[in-house]
Amino acid sequence: MNIHDLPTGEKTAPLHFAHFPTVWQAVVWRNWNLIAPEKLAELLHTSQETVRQAAAALGLPQEDRSKLDDWKHSGYITLIRRNWELLPYSQLLTLLDWTPERMMFTLREDDFLWSKVGFRKPDAEEVRYRPLTPEESVETERIRMWMRNHFSDLEPAAEHPFDFRKKFGNRKRNFQEEKSPFTLRMLYPYSAVYGDFLLHGGDDVLPDGLLSDYAASGVNALWLQGVLYQLVPWTGREEKYSEGWETRLKNLRTLTHRLKQHGIRLFLYMNEPRGMPEEFFRNHPAWRGGAAAPNIDRIALCTSVPEVRNALRDGMTQLFQSVPELGGVFVISMSENLTNCHSKFRTACPRCLKRPVHEVIAEVCNTIEEGVHRANPEAEVIVWDWGWREWAVQAVKHLNPGVTLMATSETSLRTECGGVTGRIIDYSISKPGPGERAKQLWAAGRERGLKLAAKIQVNNSWEMSAIPYLPTPGLVETHIRNLGKEGITEVMASWTLGGFPGGNLELLVRNRKEIAAEKFGDLAETVLLAWDKMDRAFARFPLNSSALIYNGPQNTGPMNLLFPEPTHRRASMVCFPYDDLERWRGAEHDVEPYPPELMEDVFREMSEGIREGMKILEHAAAENSGAGNGHLAELLTMARTFYCHFRSSFLQICFIRRREKRVREELRAILEEEIALAKLQTQVLRNDSRVGFEASNHYYYTENDLMEKVVNCEFLKRELEKDLSSQS
Repeated sequence: MNIHDLPTGEKTAPLHFAHFPTVWQAVVWRNWNLIAPEKLAELLHTSQETVRQAAAALGLPQEDRSKLDDWKHSGYITLIRRNWELLPYSQLLTLLDWTPERMMFTLREDDFLWSKVGFRKPDAEEVRYRPLTPEESVETERIRMWMRNHFSDLEPAAEHPFDFRKKFGNRKRNFQEEKSPFTLRMLYPYSAVYGDFLLHGGDDVLPDGLLSDYAASGVNALWLQGVLYQLVPWTGREEKYSEGWETRLKNLRTLTHRLKQHGIRLFLYMNEPRGMPEEFFRNHPAWRGGAAAPNIDRIALCTSVPEVRNALRDGMTQLFQSVPELGGVFVISMSENLTNCHSKFRTACPRCLKRPVHEVIAEVCNTIEEGVHRANPEAEVIVWDWGWREWAVQAVKHLNPGVTLMATSETSLRTECGGVTGRIIDYSISKPGPGERAKQLWAAGRERGLKLAAKIQVNNSWEMSAIPYLPTPGLVETHIRNLGKEGITEVMASWTLGGFPGGNLELLVRNRKEIAAEKFGDLAETVLLAWDKMDRAFARFPLNSSALIYNGPQNTGPMNLLFPEPTHRRASMVCFPYDDLERWRGAEHDVEPYPPELMEDVFREMSEGIREGMKILEHAAAENSGAGNGHLAELLTMARTFYCHFRSSFLQICFIRRREKRVREELRAILEEEIALAKLQTQVLRNDSRVGFEASNHYYYTENDLMEKVVNCEFLKRELEKDLSSQS
C-alpha cells in the first residue's frame, strides 16, 4: 500500500482558521506538548529552536515532554483529529511515525473513524515554516497578549493527561452480589484504546488496579473488539492478513487469565465475517459478496456460500480452543462494518437477494454460536439486535437456542419536546427505557427459550460523553428499575464510552440513596437535591433519532470553534460538529427536525437547570471546605463540565442564529461568555485528567484547544468591531 491508496472522499478545501496568522503556527499550537519539538521541526522543515521560539511567541505554556509517549500510543485519535484540516496525509504519517497501512487500519477499524471524520480528507497542502511578515508578527503579539491576559493566573495543574491511570486500585467492595438484579454486568475498559489493542499487550492501559476497581464496583465482564482474521488465520492461504495473530492470541490468553483472577470474564465483540479487499478474492472468487464499501476498499463475504460459513465456524472454534478462558462473544450482524451481503450497503448478490434478510442474519449468528460452543459449551454467545430492522422478530425466531438475545433497551422509545415527537434509536440516559422494540424482541426471545440481556448506557452516552459519568443517577436508576420489571438479568452497560469503574455504575448493585449516604454522609440530602435538579434538566434533552447525539456540539463543548461566516461543513459523528445547526436539529435526517428557536430554548433551559444543581454543590463545597470530601470535589468536577458543555452548546446555537444579523451587543455577549466557559473548563481539565477523555475518541480536547477557543473568540470580537467601524 502507498499513500495514494488512503481514502479521500469528496474533494474538499481545508478550513481556514483566521485567528492564526499562519497555518504553520496553527500546527505548532495544536501539537505543542503533544508532539516533540524535534518532530515538529522535521515536519515544518525548520529547527527545534525555531519551534520553541514560535511557541513562546504565541504565549503557549512551557515545554513539557512528560506525556509525549502517551499521546503517541493512547492519544493518536486526538492527534489525527486536531491535524485533520491542517496537514496532508504525508505529514500526518510523519507526525505519527506511521505507515499508510497503519493509517488505513485505523480509519477502517478504530471504531468507525472514517465516518467520524466525515468520510472526507480535506485537501490540505504541505505546511512549511516561513518567517512572519511584519503584519503577522503584530497579530502573533496580540495572541500572546490575549494568552497573558486570560491565563497568567491559572492555578498549577493538579493532574496531566492520562494521569487517571495512577488513581486506579483504591476502591473497596461495598456491595453484596445477591442484591444485584443482574448476573452479567459488562463494560468496555475505560482506558483501553479501540484499535489493534491485542498486538501490544495491555498491562499499561489495563493495569491490575483498574481491574480490582472493576471487581470492587461489581463489574464481572469486560469486552474488547476482536477481528477474527487477526486472531486466527481462518481464511486459509491468505495469512498476510493475519500477520501477528500468534502474538495477539498469546496476549489474549494472558489477558483472560489476568481478568479471571479478579472474577472478570472477557468477551470479544465480533462483527464477522469482515469484508476483505479486492485482492483477497483472487484466491477466493466464490466467496465474493454483492456489497462494497466506498473509499475503504472492502467487499462483503457471501455467507450464503457454505464454504464461507464452514470457515467462519472453524475459525471461531480455533479461537476458543486457543483461549479456553475466553468468556464469550457478542455479535453485531448489521451495519457496524461491512460483513455479510445484507450487513451495510445495498447488495447485488444474486444468492442473497433470493433469501429473506432475517434468514441470512440469523444464519450468520448461528454459525458463530456453533463454532464457539463446539470448542467451549460454557462460553456465552450474545446476539445483539443493533441495526436490525422491521424483520427483527423473524430473525429471533430463527436463532439457535444456545444464544443470548440482547436488545438495545431504549430503541423506539417515544419522545416529545416542544410539540415535536420522535423516537430514540439508542444511547439515551435522558429518556429511561425500555422501549416497545426491546419488549417485543424479548417477548419473542422468551418464546424461543433464549436467555435475555439489555444493552444500556449507565455512566454516560453520546448525549454527553466527555466526563466519566453524568451526574444524573436518578434517570439511570429509573431505567434499571424498569429492566427489573421486564425480568432482564444481564446487562451490557456501555459501548466504548461509559466504562469508568465508579459513578453511576454503582447503581447496578445498589440504589442512589445508599450511594449518597455512604459517599457524602451529612451532605447526602444536599447531593440528592443537586442530582434531582440535573436529572430534571437533562430529561429535556431534545432526542429524536441520532441526529443530535452524533452531530451536535455537546460532546466537544467549549472547544468547538466559532466561525464568522458559515463553513458549509457537514457535522460528523461525535468528532466535528462545525457550525452545522441544520444537522444538529435533525433537518437532514428522516425525522421531524426541531425548529432552531426550540433548540435554543431547550439548551438554555437545560444549562440553567444543570447550573442550579452545580450551584448547590458549589455552596456545599464552600461550606465544607475543611471536610476533605474527595467525593464531593469529584462530583463538582462532573457538574461543572456538564454545565460548561451544555451552556456552550446553547451559546453556539445563539451565535449561529445571530451571526448573519450582526447584532453587536448580543454577539459580543455570546463571545464573552464563551471565553468565560473556556477558561473555567481549562482549570477543571487541569484538576482532573479524566475530563475530556473517552476510550474510542481519546481526548476530545486539551488545554491547548480551550485556549485556542479563547483566542478564537477574542479574534471574532475584534473582527466584529472592525465591521461596525467600517459600517459607520
